[in-house]
Amino acid sequence: MKKQITISIKFLLIMTLLTGIVYPAFLTGIAQVTFNEKANGSIYLKDGEIIGSKLIGQKFDSSAYFWSRPSAIDYNPVPSAASNFGPTSTKLLNLSNERRATFIASNNMQDTTYIPVEMIFASGSGLDPHTSADAVELQVKRIVKVRHFNSTREQMLYDLINKNIEKRQYGIFGEERINIFLLNIELDRIK
Repeated sequence: MKKQITISIKFLLIMTLLTGIVYPAFLTGIAQVTFNEKANGSIYLKDGEIIGSKLIGQKFDSSAYFWSRPSAIDYNPVPSAASNFGPTSTKLLNLSNERRATFIASNNMQDTTYIPVEMIFASGSGLDPHTSADAVELQVKRIVKVRHFNSTREQMLYDLINKNIEKRQYGIFGEERINIFLLNIELDRIK
């Protein structure tokens, strides 16, 4: 019995060392070498101050900015979760109708306008920083009006949107998308 306990303790210590120290250190080293920026959180600095991460969506309430995809966790990166409402959920139906109505009213659109689903439903993680170019373009008129852009600045805004479209990953995965955090940072540069 004493021999089995000794073997068990040795095995526990070896596995703790391997899986708790060696393996994480090895993977951290690989991550630091191969994709350093992402491994360190893709932090975005402005004037030496951290203002966000390129990988985590942020809440933009102001009408002067492009809005991100809704978040079930209010963009809090600690819990990273979805609402878990099912397709038959009354709460999901009410929430999606409310989000659609708010988006239509805020962007001064017809009630029959097609709204991309990412502006109505939250992402699975609650932290997605991307929306489609269609969702972005539906918000242009609101931003032009609020920021009092003339036609030259409006064209600059469309050019900015086109410049920020990210292609499908490896040309085949996902859809074309725009990082709203990065787009809004560049939006402030249009004077």
